[in-house]
Amino acid sequence: MNKKKQQTEQTKKKITDAAKALFAQKGYKATAIEDIVKAAGCSAGNIYYHFKNKEGLFLYLLEDWNKEWDTTWLAKEKLYPTTTDKLYGMAEHLAHDQLSHPLTKAADEFFNNAEKAPDVEERINEMVKGYIDFNRQLLQTGIDNHEFEITNVSTLAIILDSLLLGLSQHSRRMEREEALAAYRLAMDVFLQGIAKPTR
Repeated sequence: MNKKKQQTEQTKKKITDAAKALFAQKGYKATAIEDIVKAAGCSAGNIYYHFKNKEGLFLYLLEDWNKEWDTTWLAKEKLYPTTTDKLYGMAEHLAHDQLSHPLTKAADEFFNNAEKAPDVEERINEMVKGYIDFNRQLLQTGIDNHEFEITNVSTLAIILDSLLLGLSQHSRRMEREEALAAYRLAMDVFLQGIAKPTR
């Protein structure tokens, strides 16, 4: 990597580190570009160059969070021998992540903000599509392994995403153990609807 590219990457990292800390501390709406400029020790032009605007910067952090989640999940996934076990493991992993990640509250604010540019909506839709594709692949594995009887795996993947999204909203107001129990119960209910009956 040449020196100019290295400096560019260092500036980008300083911006994202400062922004993540501020969003975690102040929330999405209360964090201004000027706050990030001051904390990162860079110019507003640097932020606009790398991320276009505050929304673009926050989306970058969310995408980074998704990559982090994927990495930690992939390291754990092999601990679960069946797809059913994987679904319980994934739910627990999501619960822990949602309850402990510094950007959780800011992400709620961001997603609940009605005003979003079309390019931002498109990136959010891509993220959601990724979640649904993940669910679809997991459920398809369960079908292929004769664990589940499903007629429409695509619709079920959306239902699973909706269930987990709703839980993530409600679990914010729960104690950790209560939230984990809610995620486990949700998987019980979900799986009873799709489990192949034993004969």
